[in-house]
Amino acid sequence: MDAYTIVKKPLITEKGTLIKEKGNYYSFIVDKNSTKTEIKKAIEEIFKVHVLEIKTVVLPGKSKRFGRTISKAKKFKKAYVKIKPQEKIEIIEGV
Repeated sequence: MDAYTIVKKPLITEKGTLIKEKGNYYSFIVDKNSTKTEIKKAIEEIFKVHVLEIKTVVLPGKSKRFGRTISKAKKFKKAYVKIKPQEKIEIIEGV
């Protein structure tokens, strides 16, 4: 797989910014079928940083209601990536 198909987008939330400040973790939405080693290679290739640790979580889709119809959003996979303390991902830092 291509690195840009594995890492879909950075996830910027309140929890994500707290984790980033405490432990230098960044959160990303990644492809559901990707492994930790593939995610590590993709992050290192795209952002030119050294990855120390990866934690992944598969989250279920939330139920949404449109009138009488109840539908469910798709599942997605979230990855928490820890990088070296002296390194930063510049794109996410400015937000």
